[in-house]
Formats: sequence, C-alpha cells, structure tokens
Amino acid sequence: MLLALSVHSDFASRMIGSDRVRNIDIPDIREYTDGYGNRITRLTAPAGISTFWSDCIVEVDGQPDEVQLAASQIALQDLPNETLTYLFASRYCDSDLMGDFAWKKFGQTKEGWSRVQAICDFVHSHVSFGYEYGRPDKTAANVLKEKTGVCRDFAQLAISLCRAMGIPARYVSGYLGDIGVADTGFDDFCAWFEVYLDGKWYTFDARYNVPRAGRVLMVRGHDAADVAMITSFGAYELTGFRVWSLELADNEDEAALLQSLETRPHPLQRGLGSQPGLTAWQIDT
Repeated sequence: MLLALSVHSDFASRMIGSDRVRNIDIPDIREYTDGYGNRITRLTAPAGISTFWSDCIVEVDGQPDEVQLAASQIALQDLPNETLTYLFASRYCDSDLMGDFAWKKFGQTKEGWSRVQAICDFVHSHVSFGYEYGRPDKTAANVLKEKTGVCRDFAQLAISLCRAMGIPARYVSGYLGDIGVADTGFDDFCAWFEVYLDGKWYTFDARYNVPRAGRVLMVRGHDAADVAMITSFGAYELTGFRVWSLELADNEDEAALLQSLETRPHPLQRGLGSQPGLTAWQIDT
C-alpha cells in the first residue's frame, strides 16, 4: 500500500512531534518522496484489520491566503518550462473539453488575478457541496454538468477552466481546520488549487472562495489521481476514518505540547480504538 498522508516536503515551518504514519503491527514502514515532492508511505499490510495514525503539531504564520489583485497572467511563450505540464488535461481535469465554454464564459474578464477569481466565483456558485455527491470517477466535465461535488470536484473544475484559458493550475490537498471561521464540528482534509501568476504560485479555493488561515500542505499534483490518500495493490475496505485539525494557543509550552501528543485527541471522542493515539485510518485487507 502507498499512503499519501504526511506533510509535504516543502513544509518548512516548526513541527513538534513526528507526522510519520504509524502502525503497531507492521515493522517495515518506509517513506519516499515522489516527483511532486509528496512524501509517500510504503508498506505491506497483513490480512485483517490494520489501524494507521499520524499526529503532530505544526506552526503556521496564521495569516490568510495571500491576495495580489494586480498579479498578471504570463504569456504562454514566456512561461517557465516547469509550469507547462500544468496546462495539460489530466485524468480528472479534462480541460481539453472545456475550451469553448471557458472562453465564452470568461473571455471578457481581465487577465490575471481577476480572471482566476471570476472562475472561482463561478465554480463556487455553480456547484453544490455534499459528501453524497463524491465518486471516484467524477471528472471536471461531470461536475460542470451535474453541478454537485465535494471539495476535490470544486478544485478540479476550477483547475480545468484555468488550464483551458492558458493559466497553469495544479491540485493541492491538506489540512484546513476551522481557524478564524465558525466551528463546523467536523474536521477533514480539504482540496484547493494553486495557479501560476506573475512568476509565483498562488492559493485559490473554489469550495470556500475566501482567504483562509491555517492551511497545512500535504500533497500536490495534476489532479486527485496523483495524490490519492490510499493506493492499494490488492483489495481493501476503509472501515473507519478520522481527521483532526485543531488550533492551539501560541503560548503553550513545547514540552507540554509534545507530551500531549500521547493522549490527544481522545480516542473516544475522535478516534477509532481504545488506545490513546490510535486515531486515523482503519483498513480491512
């Protein structure tokens, strides 16, 4: 099995504890970094139920996503070579089917930040969110037609429309807690996307469509196919899944925080087992 469940290799802020994926019954758990900089856990799961978890504390700057209204779109002939791959259609981002729609819908918008924001505004209002709308074969074209999806569908539709208009865009996923917004009472991973404008990658989020604080980058890719949470070479069933992403006070003692990882989050509240810390992904193979 391959698990994409660790903080991205580009994450350079302070970390307390370790975000490595753990399991008490599997001794040989290895990690490698893929071509996108994603840290991938590699293991062989035995038959039966396996519980994997990861828990650490990271420090982020607490600022909302950067907004640069004047960021301009770079002409195709001037784009850096490494960005060109994020103009191509991919498995779930079928931008090759969206050129006519994109140019009719957004062709009159101002190039650059304004155009990307117009795409986000459209996707945010056009698509209704619901976990019941998610499915593994749903492409951006399906999302555009069906007008429903989960966060990855919002991101992939926006990515596809950007690519169709010559704007490099890539898929991103990570932790996004309820920091600076109302507590939803349910923590989860979240998908958003990045676009290349004015020589820099910027964060956009068509699902929430407002700058958010506290994003913790886990994975990047062309679309969700590159960053699957679980890739299994054999049959499995995901029988339990919990995510926590909680804000802590800035003035807490580091030693106390490290000790707290032994008991938080309480398994009866957010976890899967009866032992402290066994709180993440339960898989029946």
